[in-house]
Amino acid sequence: MRTLIADDDRIGAEVLARTLARWDFEVTMARDGAEAWDVLQKPDAPPLAILDWMMPLMDGPEVCRLVRTETPNAHAYLILLTSRDASADVVAGLDAGADDYLVKPFNPAELLARVRVGIRVLGLQERLAARIEELQSALSQVKQLSGLLPICSYCKRIRTDENYWQQVEGYVVEHSDARFTHGICPSCYNALSKELDEYSRSKAARRQAT
Repeated sequence: MRTLIADDDRIGAEVLARTLARWDFEVTMARDGAEAWDVLQKPDAPPLAILDWMMPLMDGPEVCRLVRTETPNAHAYLILLTSRDASADVVAGLDAGADDYLVKPFNPAELLARVRVGIRVLGLQERLAARIEELQSALSQVKQLSGLLPICSYCKRIRTDENYWQQVEGYVVEHSDARFTHGICPSCYNALSKELDEYSRSKAARRQAT
C-alpha cells in the first residue's frame, strides 16, 4: 500500500516510515503541509496519508480540508498524527476531513490496526466505485420504452401520443437508443419464395395461352 507521511519532525517521520516499511508499505515523505498537499492532489497520489497536525506552511487539518473540498472524488484515507488528545481536538480533526486520529507517541500495534482499517475502507470504496460504473453501464443499455403500446392487430403499426399510426421500427428509434438493421427470417423467406414461384408459374401459363 502506497502511503504518504507528512511531518516536519525528521526523526519522528523516519521512525514512522521505518515502522511502515517493516509491513511492506511504500512510503512517500513530505516535510510540511504544503508539500503534502502537492502530493495528494496528483492523479497518482498515495491513497493512505498520515499527517502531522502541526506543520509549517499548512497544518494537517487544513490539508484534510483541501483534500475533501478540492478533490472530492479522490479515494483518500487520512490519519491525523498529533500529541493533542483532547476531545475537542479529536472532533476538530475529524470535522476537517480526517478519517482517523492517532496520538503521539504512537503504539506500533495501534498504528497497524488503524492502518488496516484504512486499507479495508479503501478496498470497499474501490469495489463500490467499480460497482457504480457497472450499474451506470448497464443502465445505459436499458430500453427506454415502457407501459402499454397500442398496436394494430393487422398492419402492426403503433399509435403515437398524437394519435398517428407509425411503423414499429420508427417508433422504437424515436423512443430509445435502439437502431434497426433489416433482414429476412426463414419463414418469411419460404413464404416469399412460394409467392415468387406461383407468380413465375402464372406468368409462364399466360405466355403459353397467348
